[in-house]
Amino acid sequence: MTDISTSVRERDRLDIGSAEGGGCSSASTMQEAARKAGKSEILDQYAADYPVGPHDQPQSMCPAFGSLRVGLRMRRTATVLSGSACCVYGLTFTSHFYGARRTVGYVPFSSETLVTGKLFEDIKEAVENLADPEKYDTIIVTNLCVPTASGVPLRLLADQINGVRVIGIDVPGFGIPTHAEAKDVLAGAMLKYAREEVAAGPVAAPREKSDKPTIALLGEMFPADPVGIGMMLEPLGLAAGPVVPTREWRELYSALDCAAVGAIHPFYTASVREFEAAGRAIVGSAPVGAEGTAAWLDAIGAACGVKQAHIDASKNAFVGAIRGALAANPIKGRITVSGYEGSELLVARLLIESGADVPYVGSACPKTRWSDPDREWLEAKGVRVNFRASLEEDIAAISEFGPDLAIGTTPVVQHAKQRAIPSLYFTNLISARPLMGVAGAGSLAQVINGALANKGRMDTMAAFFDGVGTDHATGVWEDTPQDRPNFKAKYAAINEAARKAAEAVGT
Repeated sequence: MTDISTSVRERDRLDIGSAEGGGCSSASTMQEAARKAGKSEILDQYAADYPVGPHDQPQSMCPAFGSLRVGLRMRRTATVLSGSACCVYGLTFTSHFYGARRTVGYVPFSSETLVTGKLFEDIKEAVENLADPEKYDTIIVTNLCVPTASGVPLRLLADQINGVRVIGIDVPGFGIPTHAEAKDVLAGAMLKYAREEVAAGPVAAPREKSDKPTIALLGEMFPADPVGIGMMLEPLGLAAGPVVPTREWRELYSALDCAAVGAIHPFYTASVREFEAAGRAIVGSAPVGAEGTAAWLDAIGAACGVKQAHIDASKNAFVGAIRGALAANPIKGRITVSGYEGSELLVARLLIESGADVPYVGSACPKTRWSDPDREWLEAKGVRVNFRASLEEDIAAISEFGPDLAIGTTPVVQHAKQRAIPSLYFTNLISARPLMGVAGAGSLAQVINGALANKGRMDTMAAFFDGVGTDHATGVWEDTPQDRPNFKAKYAAINEAARKAAEAVGT
């Protein structure tokens, strides 16, 4: 097999010159600036929590989208961004595209307010004006790249104003590799705040409280999955607890009050740290497929001291039903899986138990000890598991393995379709389905088999468009245009310099 780390595809980036020459500031330049401005401690923590691989810059969407989305989904929560106007525009546009129906606050800045410290005063004033306990429980303030690099000290904001909690976080693109991990940045900060509240005295009771010990579920998932997990936990004398990130502040107290934590998404390092500080055991993997469900129930039972007879009762009730659902919804074909959500290994397990050949799984998220159960299971099946996978590696896997179907991010899907390979976007078409228990066992078959059946249509389209050119020569020409990379690089640098000049005044 070919070593995918030596892919012939070039990195997807545009060289627009050095910072000294008017080009874009590099990640290392902004890191250096942030450290000089007093952000070393938080950057060191991020480096430990979210170790980088081939990434020296995010290859998915802006990381801050992850934390922004978490805040926008919470009840009685206000969100304020501090960053360049173009960044804030892009983040708010994307948030509303994905269904957010909340106002996003923005504190603009100029070169003067940035370097004199006035920006922090403006943020402080904005937070004080927002802190209405009739409307909000919490205000979340996020520094994007430029304010973080400039050292804007959100830690100096009051912890609460008029009874409204204030949480300030730095989410720079040069410190957080993926938007999935930025969700953990905010979730961890909220858990820390809530844990300290619990230690200080009585807190608000949850809207609903189980009379059984609960298992908190870590990581976003399809709404039906916690219900299915709860059904599997019932014979163990347990119940499904809140899903973290939560939709309401008081759910954080319930999450911390759990018997154990199911790290469904294994990269929530900051959140795990807070649960461990509260004395809670962490269990990796998830009840996915027959083998995954049996192993997960054993691990949860062991963590909570459940008698083996009760664990076996749940396995007897559900594992056989899952096997039946998998057998009734077979998937035949070779499939490569890649994405940046953090559930890629779970999806691969489910596909394999459904009958698919999965030679490669790439995740933009890092390897952690809570991903070990899934990694070990997949590797035992001969799957190459690639953490911190780059776009180039995911694309190289398609060339190497020649799949019947490629599941991945938008550029991976685009690459596959250009080669007449059926493909599915992971986030919208795979993540938006149940994966756990009996419901998950048959959920992927319809969309996967439908896509596999489209091979003939893909071949027809490829034949129809054959010969029309690609890239700069796309189209039908009497004289084929010549590629001029130097010309493009020159004007890209000019445009970038103009963008930076406009951005410097925060408008």
